[in-house]
Amino acid sequence: MSAAEWVPQDGGVAELKAAAQGCHGCELWEEATQTVFGAGSPDASILLVGEQPGDVEDQRGLPFVGPAGKVLQKALDEAGADRSTLYVTNAVKHFRFTWRGKRRLHQTPDTSNVVACRPWLEAEIQRVHPQLVVVLGATAAKSLLGSAFRVTKERGVVFERDTPIGRLRFLATIHPSAILRMDPEARDQGYADFVTDLRTAVAAV
Repeated sequence: MSAAEWVPQDGGVAELKAAAQGCHGCELWEEATQTVFGAGSPDASILLVGEQPGDVEDQRGLPFVGPAGKVLQKALDEAGADRSTLYVTNAVKHFRFTWRGKRRLHQTPDTSNVVACRPWLEAEIQRVHPQLVVVLGATAAKSLLGSAFRVTKERGVVFERDTPIGRLRFLATIHPSAILRMDPEARDQGYADFVTDLRTAVAAV
């Protein structure tokens, strides 16, 4: 499975987004409402990569507009980052979920989904050409940095890495949804650490 055949070779981010609406690169398109492509400035200095859209994102067609998106927005504000100058996307562009009654519950994408969707992510990075890529959580890290990469070990520092699309600068941190899952007594510190990581990213560009 691969999205490669749907990815246009020419054009900018707008052309990528339009083409992605018809992507059948893996099975996730069959149950999802729509493709949720990246959004933001097409020449952003910072590009943030999450895991996949959630239920709210799937319905609205925009990344990071649900509960985790609210955490991210608040943290970006505190870190001094104007979201309108950033580009935000996900490693996987369709919502993977399971039904529980009438509710759609998030399921972590399979490795096959991440691999299939990687051509879109690589194309976004090439078109935006950011100074720094911020990976939010393990799925985004695995997509761009390989399965051996551990966010917990290399979190919050800027580093460079050779990739199939060239040498890129990265900073890894947790996904904002992880903060929502923390125990209440740990959540304030978890959020503060997340803001610190985003401040490091802002200072690096």
